[in-house]
Amino acid sequence: MSLDRYDRAILDALQKDGSLTNGELSERIHLSPSQCSRRRTALEEAGLVEGYRARLNAGKLGFKVRVIVRINLRMHGQDSDTEFSRWLGRQPEVQSAFSVSGDADFVLDVRVRDLEDYSDFVHERLLIQPQVAQVRSDFVLRTLKDNAFLDLSSEA
Repeated sequence: MSLDRYDRAILDALQKDGSLTNGELSERIHLSPSQCSRRRTALEEAGLVEGYRARLNAGKLGFKVRVIVRINLRMHGQDSDTEFSRWLGRQPEVQSAFSVSGDADFVLDVRVRDLEDYSDFVHERLLIQPQVAQVRSDFVLRTLKDNAFLDLSSEA
């Protein structure tokens, strides 16, 4: 799908505030509400907009500990990787999970309320997975930047 400046403006506005109505969106990007609605629908149907959600403040909701977890598996194969990936998808503490290159097989972003919750997650659930050989934990001390905004200012 080829994007023009209006499409990029719509996507940029929606990633900053997904609750915008078509009327509010049309005012921001200087396009009629009907044009905005049609373009927004086309962008959603093309899969460029995957969904809308509120961004919650984890710390204020009691999730005080964030951990970047690097995992190495015992063996590699499609079945073991797929099984472990499915297990990860069912873990509510795991906010993001990535299969990566480098010195780890997987990198996780984990959010828990406290160290005891993290200890329970690691010892009672993660380490007992038969595929897991090694777990390394990096505790986030301070978040310097944490957003999911894509820079749509230049044409691609």
